[in-house]
Amino acid sequence: MATPSTDITSLVHEPIDPVALAASVRGNGDGAIVIFDGFVRDHFKNRRTLYLEYEAYEPMALAKVQEIAAYLHNHFPIHRVALVHRLGRLEIGETSVYIAVSAAHRAVAFDACRYAIDTLKRTVPIWKKEYFEDGYVWADGELPPVPSATSAVKPAS
Repeated sequence: MATPSTDITSLVHEPIDPVALAASVRGNGDGAIVIFDGFVRDHFKNRRTLYLEYEAYEPMALAKVQEIAAYLHNHFPIHRVALVHRLGRLEIGETSVYIAVSAAHRAVAFDACRYAIDTLKRTVPIWKKEYFEDGYVWADGELPPVPSATSAVKPAS
């Protein structure tokens, strides 16, 4: 599964430039760009967050990010994707993960962007440590959604 050479898939240790990334995926045949900009909030479970640190197993994390981009191209009629995650110390308000997906139609761009962030959170080996005034915690990974009762497979009788 290859991604177009115009895609941007990376792990970075410096601030993410959302304007440049959005511009990098925009094409004349596109009708929409959908963006997910995940950034550091100032609280977690009623505790004031001071800052975050992200760590990763970088070779595997980058391979997984590239795999997600390839999947998007193989399963959604998109044009380009930028999928960037920042590592290291991040202050309140700084972007930690940025995804931009361009496509001819908005619905496809929305679906692909949603798939990208949900899959990244479940599968890419990146870990978040959240610092507070009284210590820190490693954030739990996000679990995949639980199927609804209507979509559950009935056991064989």
